[in-house]
Amino acid sequence: MRFVVLGAGVIGCYVGGRLAAAGQAVTLVGRPRLTEATATQGLTVSDLDGYRAHVAPAQFRLANSLAAGWPAAPNTEPTIVLLCVKGGATDSAAQELAACCPAGTVVLSLQNGVENVARINAVAPHLVALAGMVPYNVVMRGQSQVHRATTGTLRLTRHPMTEAMLPLLAAAGLPTALSDDMLAVQWGKLLLNLNNPINALSGLPLREQLMQRDYRRVLAALQEEALAALKAAAIVPAQVASAPPRALPHVLRLPNWLFTRVSARMLRMDASARSSMWDDLQQGRGTEIDDMCGAVVRLAARHGVTAPRNAAIIELVMAHRAGQRWTGSALRQWLLATTTTERPP
Repeated sequence: MRFVVLGAGVIGCYVGGRLAAAGQAVTLVGRPRLTEATATQGLTVSDLDGYRAHVAPAQFRLANSLAAGWPAAPNTEPTIVLLCVKGGATDSAAQELAACCPAGTVVLSLQNGVENVARINAVAPHLVALAGMVPYNVVMRGQSQVHRATTGTLRLTRHPMTEAMLPLLAAAGLPTALSDDMLAVQWGKLLLNLNNPINALSGLPLREQLMQRDYRRVLAALQEEALAALKAAAIVPAQVASAPPRALPHVLRLPNWLFTRVSARMLRMDASARSSMWDDLQQGRGTEIDDMCGAVVRLAARHGVTAPRNAAIIELVMAHRAGQRWTGSALRQWLLATTTTERPP
């Protein structure tokens, strides 16, 4: 089995790096800035549990486009595409996939959001697009080290190809579970990802931000809107965190002394952990806010409910200026003043 990582950012390099370190054939397709550094320095992969491995440049292939990175010689081994681009780039990536990949190629979406498989299918219906969910945070340390800063188990759609992948993923130190209802899993993860814009706006590391109750109250308010939309859509989100989805807003609103006890597993993370959206804002790149809060707003509209607080956070992220930071108190008061609902965040 061969793996082509399309969109080799932090997640793609972590998953691809672990596979390459375990001896799997891996091609990383990414921006020149990353591939050039990796071609000379190799790739170091580490995690908060103490794992560390250096993957030499000779242990994987590098390319700046899928056309350049796709295996040229016929081979009896199947090639799996691990799609790791941001949601906003899915349509263009799907066009690359449609042009390069033979019919029946499995494309495994390891992306945030709930709409990417549908986007791939719309552009490349001859491919087999499957949903995946990456539960952990990965950060870049320097030009050529990726570090997993939180814990969790990969979730993949149950399919003959993902069943065949399980022993390879296990050997690479990537614990994985298969699911027959990935939509529920993706929505369970999206409830947690609603913290990404809050973390980005705070400018703080994740653990420090989560330890401040006002930030958690804002997250709880966003999650309650999402849960109302999910209920209207008859979607039951899967449990991804230590608490059941319906209990998350209540846990988040707990005072700190109790929250730290109830959420000890959630708070087990590297001090360096931050949301990828924070990094996007710092670098002036487009964010995945539309794949997170935007997905909530769209689901609510389709089922006759509203999500004004998620809509307001979208506008705030879109208007964000470099260097701007929101305290938890200021963000909570702004959200309360901007939206009108019966319960304050």
